[in-house]
Amino acid sequence: MSKILPGRSPAEDLLLTVRDEGSQPRNWGLLVTGILGGSLVALYSIATPFLAPALRKHCLPFVPATPKQIDNVLHMLKGRSGSLVDIGSGDGRIVIAAAKAGFKAVGYELNPWLVWYSRYCAWKGGVHHSTKFYVSDLWKMPRLEEKLGEELQLDAKVVACRFPFPHWKSSHQAGEGIDRVWGYNSESFRMNGKMTQL
Repeated sequence: MSKILPGRSPAEDLLLTVRDEGSQPRNWGLLVTGILGGSLVALYSIATPFLAPALRKHCLPFVPATPKQIDNVLHMLKGRSGSLVDIGSGDGRIVIAAAKAGFKAVGYELNPWLVWYSRYCAWKGGVHHSTKFYVSDLWKMPRLEEKLGEELQLDAKVVACRFPFPHWKSSHQAGEGIDRVWGYNSESFRMNGKMTQL
């Protein structure tokens, strides 16, 4: 406690003592406010890429591929080799499974957190040398059916998961419900060397 100095009343001395002791809780308050504010900014940064797709014109939230769906995709690709591209790769499960099956696989995903997680899973799974993941917005590219029809080689195969191409007739299908996949060969997206008219 402070000494009473000449010229100061005991009330002034008590007020100074209370002010001195009250300054420490204020520092704790600033620390707690800083931690809480930082936590909210971090939560916002992490949650926004997951919630933003729900606010788009075409709402396609992240739904991870099931083990059965991955099996269906690999079954469609049985006997093939080369490259695989997964558009909307999510957490990279299909890309990683394809790389383990011998494909050079690339995943494109809008959510940067999922891309980073995919890269980590590929590294952890030992296939990081056969996989690549990129942040990319599917909705900023030309119509996918037209683009694939113009650019794919005749021996290419397209496998669609959960959503079939609206203007193509699938050559075969596998699975039911959310595990369903559609396979398309060159006859599906080309006609006499020309792109099918949409």
